[in-house]
Amino acid sequence: MIYHIVTGDIAAAPLREAIASESTMEGEVVIMKDVLSVGPLQKEEGQKFSEMRSAFWQQVVTNEKNPIQVDDLERLLETGNELSKNEDAKIWLWQAPWPADICTYYWKLKYLGKYLGRLYVINIAGLPFLDENGKVFYPKSIGDIQPKELIKARRLARPVTFAELETDGEEWRKLQAENAGIRVHEGGKRLLSKSEEHYDNQLISFCSHQFQKASKVVNQALTRYNIPTGDVYLGWRLRKMVDGGRLELQGDIAKGLKDFDVKLPGDGTNAQYALPL
Repeated sequence: MIYHIVTGDIAAAPLREAIASESTMEGEVVIMKDVLSVGPLQKEEGQKFSEMRSAFWQQVVTNEKNPIQVDDLERLLETGNELSKNEDAKIWLWQAPWPADICTYYWKLKYLGKYLGRLYVINIAGLPFLDENGKVFYPKSIGDIQPKELIKARRLARPVTFAELETDGEEWRKLQAENAGIRVHEGGKRLLSKSEEHYDNQLISFCSHQFQKASKVVNQALTRYNIPTGDVYLGWRLRKMVDGGRLELQGDIAKGLKDFDVKLPGDGTNAQYALPL
């Protein structure tokens, strides 16, 4: 029995197809849904980690009617309990060169390190795969890989070493201590802490002195700069910039990105230069 732990629903879809087609990969897909590369990592005294993360996403996703419950930790601990019951069970950590994947990897080791010897990692960073047209590409996400290519990738599974457990555990403690708003990928498994305003100027660069849909601004920034936070977080940053006076608002900011427009303050008649990136 293999517990395949992957970050995000999109990554889980082709992995499930691969498992269904390959008996040596038989097991259960466990999805980590939190995007740990954004938001706080350090909980307050008496607060649970899941409570802290839930509170963060609740303020980011303002139009969500039901309270947001982040339960990745509970799901991870449940997987650990299953390993304790079944000595033949293993864990495969699927990791892509994406900030959310790497940050989640560091976090998971804190709870899964006790299963060293049954804990494996499949890291696709810098490795070539074939797309649906048979062309070579280097994926940034497990979700970009065809199921038949994921079956081949099973051969990459290798045990997590004690040295990695020590080194990567220290990296997680450093990220927690920094407790920054964003963590960006610097190559390999290295993450660099940045402020929550890190991508604000990139969003601003697509704003003008004419109102346009917030969704358009966010989509342009995501496409141009390949920002790894996702649209929900960037929408929150637009709202924060409206609150701070960097942008003007038209529409209902409490709803989705298609329900409000933003623009630069004023009419632009006195603008002498473009905002820096």
